[in-house]
Amino acid sequence: MPIEEPRDHRQHAPASLPTQPEGPPTEDVILGVDTHKDVHVAAVITVLGVMVAHQEFPATAAGYRQLLAWARYFGPLRRAGVECTGSYGAALARYLKRENIQVVEVNQPDRAIRRKRGKTDAVDAEAAARAVLSGRADVIPKSGEGPAADMRVLRLAKESAVKARTQAKNQLKAVLLGVDPELREALSNLSNTALIATCADLPDGDDAAVFTLRLLARRIQQLTTEVKELARRTTKAVRCWHPQLLDVIGVGPTVPLPC
Repeated sequence: MPIEEPRDHRQHAPASLPTQPEGPPTEDVILGVDTHKDVHVAAVITVLGVMVAHQEFPATAAGYRQLLAWARYFGPLRRAGVECTGSYGAALARYLKRENIQVVEVNQPDRAIRRKRGKTDAVDAEAAARAVLSGRADVIPKSGEGPAADMRVLRLAKESAVKARTQAKNQLKAVLLGVDPELREALSNLSNTALIATCADLPDGDDAAVFTLRLLARRIQQLTTEVKELARRTTKAVRCWHPQLLDVIGVGPTVPLPC
């Protein structure tokens, strides 16, 4: 009976897993990351442009730690190119900066380049690293932290609340046109503030129009409370960081910030 030769299982190992170097790595490497909502795909190249490895990691705090440890396995890491640093890659970019990695913002490849070379996340990650190596990518992304970032999110929430409140006011006035004439006449001469307050206190009942008026009025009141609170926090932030700005004629706490 013939004896079966032992199989070499090493040849079946995933190509993305790192192999043990013969000695401590000394050559610098560059990290590139193609970012997505749930996962990030990372690639490592050497400063000579040699592709080393690529791997996928979850877009979580633990995943960021795994990604950085994996990249540093191949050599000293000082630079990283990250796509979408203003959205999917924002948290990763902040984490890498805190770990003393210089993060460079990398634009997504245009469609013509993608059609020519094919579209895979690993290829995009490698391209991000090569953009850093070649110098094509040299923009340092916004930190996403500090007073400017705080003001940006406060303004975003306030603008959203103001837009929703305006929409609710228009809807309330549209519904008002179709209610019982006596109720419409009773409400027609009220100011906007009084109209909303009166509609919010309308009695409960089976009339759909009256129910909708009350619902919309209470929504407007809630949104008004949000707008006032957001304005208060914005003013407080300005007074804390740059109080002298509010002394300038024509400048207020809600002057648009640069994006």
